[in-house]
Amino acid sequence: MPAPLPHIEDIAGATPEADWRTVASTLSRYVRARTSRADLVEDVVRETLSRLVQQSRVQKLVSVYALGFRIAASLLVDHHRRDSRYVAEREEEPASQAPLPDRVLAGRQELALLQAALAMMPPLRRDVLVRRRLQGQSCAAIARELGLSPKAVEKHITRGLADLHKAMRGDGFARGAAQ
Repeated sequence: MPAPLPHIEDIAGATPEADWRTVASTLSRYVRARTSRADLVEDVVRETLSRLVQQSRVQKLVSVYALGFRIAASLLVDHHRRDSRYVAEREEEPASQAPLPDRVLAGRQELALLQAALAMMPPLRRDVLVRRRLQGQSCAAIARELGLSPKAVEKHITRGLADLHKAMRGDGFARGAAQ
């Protein structure tokens, strides 16, 4: 069983400064038992003593130790909350804005599939699809420039997109290339 704590008034002949040193050493043991952070012990003890002295000037303290332990416990909780908030904020920040290597690789593979699918398309279909999707030309403009009807341009676009979808699914597009 731990030794009983002396009351500040019970220490015979002790100066008030010696009384506070006794309280400080007791609080230091209390805080050390409740945290693994050595850097935090001294800060909590000093803040606790500061609050105890301030409170003792306002009113007579019934139990310096009880109030000191309560203040120290509250300060430890406050430090823990503050530290956990900073850790949570750090975890939310991405380490880098660059895409992950697996996403880069997947993008390159998709691009290679699309390039191969475009290369296997009939030249007219590929030209119509590139003009419409990549260059943003209207169907009417493509039809005028290539001498096709707007309906034929729409069919080339539809078939070209179907070929690209098949290539991305891995179905192949031999049927579309033969047409």
